[in-house]
Amino acid sequence: MTGTEVLIRAIAQLREAGIDDPARDARRLLAHVLNIAPGRLTLVLPDPIAAAEVSAFESLITRRLAREPVSHLIGRRVFYGRAFKVTPSVLDPRPETETLIEHALAVEAGTILDLGTGSGCILLTLLAEQPGARGWVTDISASALTVARDNAEALGVQDRVIWAQGAWFEAVPPDAQFDLIVSNPPYIALDEMAALAPELQYEPRLALTDEADGLTAYRAIISGAPDHLVAGGRLMLEIGLTQADDVSALFLAAGFTDITVLTDLDGRDRVVSGVILPHTDS
Repeated sequence: MTGTEVLIRAIAQLREAGIDDPARDARRLLAHVLNIAPGRLTLVLPDPIAAAEVSAFESLITRRLAREPVSHLIGRRVFYGRAFKVTPSVLDPRPETETLIEHALAVEAGTILDLGTGSGCILLTLLAEQPGARGWVTDISASALTVARDNAEALGVQDRVIWAQGAWFEAVPPDAQFDLIVSNPPYIALDEMAALAPELQYEPRLALTDEADGLTAYRAIISGAPDHLVAGGRLMLEIGLTQADDVSALFLAAGFTDITVLTDLDGRDRVVSGVILPHTDS
């Protein structure tokens, strides 16, 4: 069979199963099996494909039909122009999170703390973009930290990262302070989980929901952040689409100023940012 024949059949299967953009997914998977860049796939489609490669491709298509994410099937996801290793132990890096990256890069931050790092995509991207910066990451999951370490080594920034296992600030020394604290915490409320895309069943539930109202992590992070920010330091948190008012109120109650809701490229509320000012005696 030629690549074209194999691809056409796979696209039809994915389309019939209701997969969004079946052509894109099929092409990415076939390029992965053939070990070529997706942009070169068209050049080889007229050629015959070895039986072993056809079998490997069909196995991946079967898994995709079960809604396993393409990133899990090929083991990586591109984020902010860089390839990140992903596994079922970490949340898939998403384009929406690049909103946080864009605004964080505008902050002069020599020291950065990333809480609940997952794949490490936030902190490691910031370090890759800012050679003079250093970072500290925490995650409650040992397997997630392993993935993040692999990504740090692949990007060549591992010497500028301190790793700590634990929940939020529990893994951070009491006297440690940072110019910038970032996080993309679990923000999906328990009653919203049933309506999520089937692909999310393959991602760690702990990274998706707090099993409550979706604000548990924000309460912990925002209340603890002032003790770990230098005067004038900034906290930036990714949020769910309906959480801007609630999260902004938590920022205000914790003593933050310059509280701003930042929108993504689709105009949706995506990040809340705030600054902690020096304490003054009354």
